[in-house]
Amino acid sequence: MSVALKRTFAEELSLNEVVARYPDVPRLVIVKTDVQRRGIHYTERALSIVDPSIHQMRSPYIFGSRDGAIRDLPESLILRDGTTILVDPTPLEQNPYLVDLVDGRLALVDNEEVVEFVELWKRPRYYDLHTSSGIPMSHIASARPQRLNIFQSSYCHFWAQHKECKFCDIVNHTRQQKDELGVPIRLKPQDVYETVREALKEQGRFTGICLTAGSVLKGRELFDHEVDYYIETLQAIGENFATKKFPSELIASAFNERQLRRLYEETGLMGYTSDLEVLGEEKFDWICPGKADSVGYKEWRNRLIRAVDIFGHGNVGTGLVGGVELARPFGFTSEDEALRSTLDEAEHLAENGVTTFFIVWVPRPGSVFRDQQNPSLDYFVRLAKGLHDLRVRYGLRIDYNNYRNCGNHPDGDLSRLL
Repeated sequence: MSVALKRTFAEELSLNEVVARYPDVPRLVIVKTDVQRRGIHYTERALSIVDPSIHQMRSPYIFGSRDGAIRDLPESLILRDGTTILVDPTPLEQNPYLVDLVDGRLALVDNEEVVEFVELWKRPRYYDLHTSSGIPMSHIASARPQRLNIFQSSYCHFWAQHKECKFCDIVNHTRQQKDELGVPIRLKPQDVYETVREALKEQGRFTGICLTAGSVLKGRELFDHEVDYYIETLQAIGENFATKKFPSELIASAFNERQLRRLYEETGLMGYTSDLEVLGEEKFDWICPGKADSVGYKEWRNRLIRAVDIFGHGNVGTGLVGGVELARPFGFTSEDEALRSTLDEAEHLAENGVTTFFIVWVPRPGSVFRDQQNPSLDYFVRLAKGLHDLRVRYGLRIDYNNYRNCGNHPDGDLSRLL
């Protein structure tokens, strides 16, 4: 393996040192962040108690894992405060946390020390069913403990131009899923309708629906075909609801005002997110060349701000791949400088009603940045605090990406303190 992937912890603060440094951040949020940062590895003892008829096993997902494999492993973990960790199976040589069996209970273990006891996600009932076209419903909607994820299309046109985002492995991973599992590259609205209908029979389990896919550049105007497909799918989902609007978020390309008004007026969509991925025009142009060429940083940002007039204050967001701003060779060389730049840009968005949140950057083997290393735990905690503080200062919500509805954003988990 590449030397660049071997993490050296001697130069970083330990988990306990970071916990002590930030007493105003719940310890479990910091633990979760570090587990996402380093990944996990299941021991054979842990896997011995996994029951696929009870526990949710890994389902099709839009991005791959650190080990680059598709294996029959548990989907993820729940902490004792009820929050989730979206874990990433990681080779042992990269020094991940172990998920082991300790005194009959599953535990996160690091250097033979029990860090936290955890539980596995429960399998939803609809995972046992197929659509009328014969596709497993687990291939149509991936469940989190309280959210349905629908990945309508797993192809991104930026890859066709060889201008994919450098941290992303969407096309390489979804080809692998299609070949090994038979996962469709593009979902049919009827299959989505049927799957959501069955999932909603598990009363009280799911509190929201999230849709996302790769960018589609075709149409009379840029992204028109992508918008048409989302509208078709959202309308199919909406047939399951008696109300016009239903708890939902779309993570998509940077649509213009006409396209956004169509989405809002013709569907039950309530929240809109378009990911800038990294804040600052210079880093954006380098890391996201397709997005830079098709729309550009300033216009992508301005389209987010204009979306607030349509979806409302706090219902528009942008996601970051936190830490990728420190990637080599053109990223920031100082964590302090990276944090300052990112929060300055995020404040400009917050002033205009757009909330910013992040996922922990995981260097994936199918991406351009596969041989890189993400930054320190201390950096991610400071980034989470900074973004959370901006939301508090500007009265922004994070309803669709908080600890309850998503579970993938360390800064979103801090919303439980409000």
